[in-house]
Amino acid sequence: MRLDNWVNRAKAFFPETGRWAERLKEILPAKKGTGGTNSIFFAVVRKEFTDYLTSWRIIILMGIILLTCFGSLYTAVTTIQDALDSSKDAEEIARSSYLFLKLFTVSDGTLPSFITFVGFLGPLLGIALGFDAINSERNRGTLSRLMAQPIPRDYVINGKFTAALLLNIVLFLSLGLLVTAFGILILGIPPTFEEFARILCFLVLCIVYIAFWLNLGILFSVTFRQAATSALSAIAVWLFFNVFYSMIIEVFAKSFLASESITSLQQAIGRQEFVLNLMRLSPSYLFNESTTTLLSPNIRSLSVLTVEQTAGAVASPLPFSQSLLLIWPQVTGLIAATLICFAIAYVLFMRQEIRAHG
Repeated sequence: MRLDNWVNRAKAFFPETGRWAERLKEILPAKKGTGGTNSIFFAVVRKEFTDYLTSWRIIILMGIILLTCFGSLYTAVTTIQDALDSSKDAEEIARSSYLFLKLFTVSDGTLPSFITFVGFLGPLLGIALGFDAINSERNRGTLSRLMAQPIPRDYVINGKFTAALLLNIVLFLSLGLLVTAFGILILGIPPTFEEFARILCFLVLCIVYIAFWLNLGILFSVTFRQAATSALSAIAVWLFFNVFYSMIIEVFAKSFLASESITSLQQAIGRQEFVLNLMRLSPSYLFNESTTTLLSPNIRSLSVLTVEQTAGAVASPLPFSQSLLLIWPQVTGLIAATLICFAIAYVLFMRQEIRAHG
């Protein structure tokens, strides 16, 4: 009513500005509606995030990840301390060998390293967050009631993905900062700026990698009506790429790289590159290759090199920018796979018919 009175007064005293007042009257409700829609989306995200935090399945998985990562941190710290104690120039070694990065890569053999645990347990966390995101709502009958409300349909799947991604961001950033803090307290050596940047990029890679498995779980949740079917499908894909895919490629490479069928050096290099590119079709291989290169600056190339190419090369670590350029194709592939999975799940969900009976 106040807006209507203001418009009428503007028309009476300033006839020329009447049309601007009418335009303002049209814009203000539109902006108010947009803000209300955004608040609905954030309400969906907040509700899903709360459900994840109170789910025993997620709590148990997060607890396992925390325990195993701190166990790997303990083994890495003891290994590094033993190496420093046996050296006379411990401080010089610490400064020149990217010692802080070894907290994430070194192990004494009793437990795997930090990046090994993340590469193994991270996909399970992503699958656990996404495999029943949609079909559980459909089976309980809450999805049809939710769609009956004035809520855009895409807010449901977008809200679930955003909440799960936010949980991953909070978990791994906190975990990385805790490992860094404990490393400073135990070793007494702060990380350099380059080491901190590499650790931060490593955590971002972990989040992207888990987001791929999260979106794969959401895709199967949209495709299958039973949560058990979607969970088994996602775990089957994870096992295939984690265990069986490399075996299949090795069996293929055994005959493909046989010396009897190779007639020149260029042909041998080309076949090695082909097998390597086949391995890179696996998201697990892309993640391992990227994180190992990022946390090990001494790795200078990811392609096949000849003896002539390595002869005379200076054995010095790569700068941070060059390491990023080296792994950029792998990172792009992971991001593309993540976006493709989410896009397929999004399109399928938007086209599905949702009935009151599920």
